Amino acid sequence: MKMKKIVSGFAVVAFSTLALAACGGSNDKEAASNSSTSSSEAAKPAEKEAGGDLKDGSYKLEEKNYDHGYRVVFDMTVKDGKITKSNYDYLNEDGKSKQKDADYEKSMKEKTKTGPKEYIPALNKSLEETQNPDAVEVVTGATHSSENFKNYSQQLVQAAQAGDTKTIEIDNGAAMKDGTYKLEEKNYSNGYRTIFSMTVAGGKITESNFDMVDKDGKSKKDDADYEKNMKAKSGVGPKEYIEQLNKGLVEKGAPADVEVVTGATHSSHAFQTYAAQLVNAAEKGDTNTIQVDNIVTKK
Repeated sequence: MKMKKIVSGFAVVAFSTLALAACGGSNDKEAASNSSTSSSEAAKPAEKEAGGDLKDGSYKLEEKNYDHGYRVVFDMTVKDGKITKSNYDYLNEDGKSKQKDADYEKSMKEKTKTGPKEYIPALNKSLEETQNPDAVEVVTGATHSSENFKNYSQQLVQAAQAGDTKTIEIDNGAAMKDGTYKLEEKNYSNGYRTIFSMTVAGGKITESNFDMVDKDGKSKKDDADYEKNMKAKSGVGPKEYIEQLNKGLVEKGAPADVEVVTGATHSSHAFQTYAAQLVNAAEKGDTNTIQVDNIVTKK
């Protein structure tokens, strides 16, 4: 993956992002949401309206390649249908955690006011508290690593919904294989669900088609009432931000580098998460459509 994260590659990209989003469908909470909030503010799990239950077990994900001397290892424990333990970390070739790297901690903290000793536990705690990758707050000063966490935790949630305990291997940094990669949400939120296709040619992303559609297949971009109401509140609507996000991915080539659209923060992060998951698929050359049994919560 070529995503630029403070350490490993969507810092990428798994969900569901959204009120569109990995877990979450296509709710636009943009006006009330901040692009980088401290995850120290504990959020409580919301009541679930749709989305597959998590099956008990231990679910694992790991990056194959080292980036700046570290790679991600992540295991998540589910008991009685709840995430009871999130253990996301970066390890070097000796198996030592980045949280214990005093030089890295000092250097990063001087630049961003936070380091792995702070943001890694904060992200793990947030997932345990919210039970939903989409609800995990981006840690100020560790945006790329937060997005990476959201992507990977989403993929583990998808595995837990299927009861698939096979370790997920991420070939981070590998060249993307040419082809068309697709992802779609199963459940509707506020009447819409996300569909997303990404085309790779010559090892580069040449086309991005991220959208939200209703049960008739009509795009949210064509919903005049939604556009008017959202634009009045946040200054932007789906007609604008969806196009900007798709354009940004083709131009930047990496989900984590796509700029968050002002007024559409939540949907922007959701886009980054799903795009990162598609990049992970392209690194493997896996063109099977990714089915996301996205978690939708009651408002």
